[in-house]
Amino acid sequence: MATMGNSTNIFWHECPVSKVDRQKLLNQQGCIVWITGLSGSGKSTLACSLGRQLHCRGKLSYVLDGDNLRHGLNKNLGFTPEDRTENIRRVGEVAKLFADAGLICIASLISPYRKDRDACRALLPEKFIEARLCGRDPKGLYKLARAGKIKGAYHPIEIRQEDGNCPTPNEMAGQVVSYLEDKGYLEAQ
Repeated sequence: MATMGNSTNIFWHECPVSKVDRQKLLNQQGCIVWITGLSGSGKSTLACSLGRQLHCRGKLSYVLDGDNLRHGLNKNLGFTPEDRTENIRRVGEVAKLFADAGLICIASLISPYRKDRDACRALLPEKFIEARLCGRDPKGLYKLARAGKIKGAYHPIEIRQEDGNCPTPNEMAGQVVSYLEDKGYLEAQ
């Protein structure tokens, strides 16, 4: 008998269709592409572009967009550090299920805390690809928040912000597709 939380009668059920069976059916390997970046950095644009490019190649993917998930799965969560951690934990668990099903799961979230991203990576370490968008602040909101001019709007972002030229989301989607192809994710194992 297993103990999960307050319950003592929860068991894991194995199904006869394996992960490898699903990969063969789809002719691809399930994985998680975790896109991080500041608000307004182009995460959703990259995720949709990547999904479109994979679709055009006949590959099955699904986008888990942070804003969209807050309309349903995570609608009861706010933006405190604890709620952000729970938001990321839930998305990580759902992304793992999609990857286990053989899909290329594209998770697009700010995911500000490294420890939360690392916890998601630990769910499926051999199939977790992190794509960090270059930091930008087109509206100057982060600069204002760091200066204390926007109260309660800023929690530290641990994502490294890079200086210099950033590829466009479409260019980056092409880079991610090339990476997936090079690593063999776009064919069955």
